[in-house]
Amino acid sequence: MKMVVIGGSGLIGSKVVAHLREKGHDVVAASPASGVNTITGEGLVDALSGAQVVVDVANAPVFEDQAVMDFFQTAGRNLMAAEKAAGVKHHLALSVVGAERLRESGYMRAKLAQEALISASGVPYTILHSTQFFEFLTSIAQAGAAGQEIRVSPAMIQPIAASDAARVLAELAMEPARNAVVEVAGPEVGALDEFARRRLAAAKDRRVVTADPHARYFGAELTDASLTPGANAVLGATRFEDWLGQASAP
Repeated sequence: MKMVVIGGSGLIGSKVVAHLREKGHDVVAASPASGVNTITGEGLVDALSGAQVVVDVANAPVFEDQAVMDFFQTAGRNLMAAEKAAGVKHHLALSVVGAERLRESGYMRAKLAQEALISASGVPYTILHSTQFFEFLTSIAQAGAAGQEIRVSPAMIQPIAASDAARVLAELAMEPARNAVVEVAGPEVGALDEFARRRLAAAKDRRVVTADPHARYFGAELTDASLTPGANAVLGATRFEDWLGQASAP
């Protein structure tokens, strides 16, 4: 089966591509570097020709409110139109657990706009809502840095290894479209500031992480319900401590 992974050279996309190729599928790893650009439309027709499944894991290159909205809306319209023309049978997109609860965030509003385009397109779809990746905890913490102090929300999260999220995406890509949202999360719940503290300590970063309920996450203040999944979420297998050991290994 031919599948196209939009953002196929990135952190998640490259792992999805590898999983699908291991299963014997004909996979196109599409990105601007490979001549496929969802903003300009360049290369879309050729890349999608004969494709039955499209997996979209591309992310905006900038996070300013209007720029990120423009990215997801423009890319979404171009991609969905090209998929309809090509007869794609399943569009699978990666989004964020709790996006609908964080409308104060310009990034989350843009992801919701992307999801609305998908659900209204007429192309059968599945949307995977993922919690935060372990790999992004450093950059999440860095957003609250001021000198030697880093202020991070103590809200509850349930982060996941990127490899686990990619595996679930690959599994969903090989199934029929659900026309619904699926959630995926890691196996452990904890405070965001504590996850950040442990990540920085493992990296031998000596800055002090301070719990601050008013610290913002993509422009929004968090509660314990903001970023945690529902009871039916698919759970990844990788525990944070095990991932830390792998990430810190020479």
